[in-house]
Amino acid sequence: AERHGKQTEVRRALVNSKLLLFPYALAAAGTARTAHLFFFNSLFKTQAGSYIGVNASQRRFFMMLTASTRLLMVRVWRPAFFIKSPGVRCTPGRTFSAYCPLPQLPIPPLKHTLERYLLALQPLVTPEELEQTREIVREFSRPHSIGSKLQDRLERRSRRTENWLMDWWLQNAYLECRLPLAVHSNPAVVLPKQNYNDWKGQLRFAAKLIAGVLDFKSKVDRKTLPTEYIRGKPLCMDLYPRILSSCRIPGPKHDTLINYGFTRSPPTHVTVVRNFQFFHLDVYNSDGSPLTVDQIHMQLQRIRNLSWKTDKEPLGVLTSDHRNTWGQAYNTLMKDKLNRESVRAIQKSIFTVCLDSPVLKISEEKYTSRMAAQMLHGGGSYSNSGNRWFDKTLQFIVGEDGSCGVIYEQSSAEGPPIATILDHVLDYCKDPDTVRAPMIPLPLPKKLYFYITPEIKRDIEHAKQNLDILVNDLDISCFTYRNFGKNFPKLHGISPDSFVQMALQLAYFRMYKELCATCESVSMRNFHLGRTDVIRSSSTESLEFVISMDDPEKEVNQKRAALGKAVDCHSAYTDMALKGLAIDRHLLGLKLQAIEEGLSVPEIFMDTSFAVATHWRLSTGQVAARADCVMCFGPMVPDGYGVWYNPLEDHINFTVSAFNCCEETNAESFSKSLEIALSDMQNLILQTSGQAA
Repeated sequence: AERHGKQTEVRRALVNSKLLLFPYALAAAGTARTAHLFFFNSLFKTQAGSYIGVNASQRRFFMMLTASTRLLMVRVWRPAFFIKSPGVRCTPGRTFSAYCPLPQLPIPPLKHTLERYLLALQPLVTPEELEQTREIVREFSRPHSIGSKLQDRLERRSRRTENWLMDWWLQNAYLECRLPLAVHSNPAVVLPKQNYNDWKGQLRFAAKLIAGVLDFKSKVDRKTLPTEYIRGKPLCMDLYPRILSSCRIPGPKHDTLINYGFTRSPPTHVTVVRNFQFFHLDVYNSDGSPLTVDQIHMQLQRIRNLSWKTDKEPLGVLTSDHRNTWGQAYNTLMKDKLNRESVRAIQKSIFTVCLDSPVLKISEEKYTSRMAAQMLHGGGSYSNSGNRWFDKTLQFIVGEDGSCGVIYEQSSAEGPPIATILDHVLDYCKDPDTVRAPMIPLPLPKKLYFYITPEIKRDIEHAKQNLDILVNDLDISCFTYRNFGKNFPKLHGISPDSFVQMALQLAYFRMYKELCATCESVSMRNFHLGRTDVIRSSSTESLEFVISMDDPEKEVNQKRAALGKAVDCHSAYTDMALKGLAIDRHLLGLKLQAIEEGLSVPEIFMDTSFAVATHWRLSTGQVAARADCVMCFGPMVPDGYGVWYNPLEDHINFTVSAFNCCEETNAESFSKSLEIALSDMQNLILQTSGQAA
């Protein structure tokens, strides 16, 4: 029980359960239970993680087949360094809300979820398919049926855990996913271009950035980070200490996650990468004080002097490969003692800083799109991809040409906390602490060496080829909509987020003459250890709205009324989700409960309608950062779009991504359709308000 801190885990479980769950606590400290599931992961997917083109006639077959095969092997994740030290107390205004009383994530009533599920299907499936699903739902929800039994067992799970979903979600959504982290999983943020264009400015900005992150870390360590709120309710701040000093560890079948910040000797160094070479940089003095900006700057200059030439082998590209492939290569790499020490230094670091070479200059109009691609994947094996370690939770990218951003691994992080860190760091860079550097000689940054065997070299070449395929497959378009920002919808009593979501529905409908399953990520941090759930933006009301917008027989007031109903429906779903009553995580829980118990997957999850409803052709999200930045990520399905937006006061930043291998999707075309939809909706509002557009 003492190994890897599991004794603390047992103690925490006993305390939380008031000594009523002793057998469960012992099970938590032992080997995780494993349920064997089937997963046809490589369906329509190349080894590089990109997808074979899927045309319209193949799509429904694809969704039907993947509905029954998309689950992975589920293993209850018990991280070695997850539980915080006991005895922490909540001091009002000075500590994390994770230690303040927060409600548990609820289990929605089964009847509620099934009714909302049928409503969500109405704009997506045919009447015949809907009627077939109604019969399946009736059978699933009967008293003493499999649905009722699974609901009871899920409620029992909720009573004996801190968060019934957390372990399942972490495992199912992230650690068991075998797609490459680059593009498919790791989101990135493009920050405003900085005011420098040479290596001197690059190192100076990087030094301030590192100092800014350390300043934020000090607030996390001292528990002085102000508690965040949403709609007057405190949020769980548990993610912040997990973001720093953590790393995902690859495996041939499933990954693991370790946070070294919870060990007895937390790391005191960051990893710096330049010209494919990795360096161990200590960022604290011997007395525990962080290095000043001047000290960090001097150390970065030393690193630059030690990395004049580009390393022949871009070892970092290995982390961009398919997870099974990288897991096997990782085992090969770690056989050598020198490699183990170097890899461990990267994994244990607080975060990583990538000092990128300048990229090929293009037009100002395409600059943000190019930078978004650079942040997501590094540009390929001949660009800066060798400067990445995609398993690392937090990587800051500082280019020699003034470009900068961040890429993060999602199993330990989410968009809103990352945006909070970035806002703090950018504020710090504008006005850093002017502490005079002490006259203390600093040790030379330690270069991390690797022993590259012929087998590892072959793995690197294989990863380079796969990465370049993925880089060429990504289609990404960034634009700033400047006609209005979030103030315009607010002025007219409309939720800015609901307004943008209806614009996305209209843009998609105009291109494809139908609606699709649309997910918008919503934070559930108002619950203890909450992560995310889904707001479904496509509805019967949104379908009526998009049809009416281009109907010449409809009056302006009728169109405005249809928009109002669609916005109200989306806002109501948002409120429902924030109360923990959204349907998608509940349905996932019922499915995983059946699988964990060794039962057959219920028919409701094998139904064609379920495949259609969970084939997210529009995957969307909003991260409202104060900085004029934009977040980006790849589509969730091969024939879909990934759309992220940051609504500011007078403009909105958008990123649209797609895959080139799908002939039906085009990021630039969708961006233009979205711009037109936003303008048309603005004009509609102004017309019905008695103003001219």
